[in-house]
Amino acid sequence: MAPPTLAASAGSSSPSLTELIFPALPYLHPLLPFASDEDGIHEQLLRADVESGNHDPPTAAGAKFRINNLTKFSDSASGGGVPILRGVEMEIPRSQIIGIIGPSGSGKSTLLRSLNRLWEPPRGTVFLDGRDITEIDVVSLRRKVGMLFQLPALFQGTVADNVRYGPKLRGENLSEKQVRELLSMADLDPSFYGKKGSELSVGQAQRVALARTLANEPDVLLLDEPTSALDPISTQNVEDVLVKLKNDQGMTVVMVSHSIKQIQRVADLVFLLVDGEIVEVLRPDELAQAKHPMALRFLQLSS
Repeated sequence: MAPPTLAASAGSSSPSLTELIFPALPYLHPLLPFASDEDGIHEQLLRADVESGNHDPPTAAGAKFRINNLTKFSDSASGGGVPILRGVEMEIPRSQIIGIIGPSGSGKSTLLRSLNRLWEPPRGTVFLDGRDITEIDVVSLRRKVGMLFQLPALFQGTVADNVRYGPKLRGENLSEKQVRELLSMADLDPSFYGKKGSELSVGQAQRVALARTLANEPDVLLLDEPTSALDPISTQNVEDVLVKLKNDQGMTVVMVSHSIKQIQRVADLVFLLVDGEIVEVLRPDELAQAKHPMALRFLQLSS
């Protein structure tokens, strides 16, 4: 099945799909995923005037993210929302791969989206490099904190057009060599350079989305089930890319996955989220030592 494509409307007098959906949000990052419902999240490319050189300086070694008492309730017409996150407290160390696992509906994706304000957290709850993220310009934040979802959507045009899109908004034109290198990093043969998005499988489109995200040079990568559409060999290759990004570039990676084995292969630290609460923080080789009953049962059934 081919992935969905989005028409870019540069030079057109009629409004694009993104302009119709988000007419009042011209500042949004070009790699903005949005949710049509709680389970189906699609990656949407939006136009933005992104200024280069707007990265905040990193702090000393330590926590990349610090989360204090993060709470969210579901929207309810009756006013009595159901808790999704219940006072989450956690520190995400820099330059490590962090796994977030837990049963479906435990709040994993909501927690992930709070880290780059796809869900706007309350002030004073989420800090990046010591700064409250609600005080950071949202475009700058989403340049620093890239995100990749299960279901990518590509612009009409070639694979190279998609990979170049983010840098082009900053006035940078990636060379053919740079695009091919990014494709290789995402486990795509350079021959995909000129292919149309409509020609790709969902798994191939996911890897194009990864290359496109890496083209923006984030220092944090958020991943929500990033390899669910990939075969085992491609999954392993993408995992190798994540480890290489951590080791060679010091990238911080935060990954939500239902695959315990995947988390054990790549993660440095694992947070177990149950019913909106962090109930265990363990090393991957210590997961069998989980003590929380629901976390333990989840791990046993998932192994």
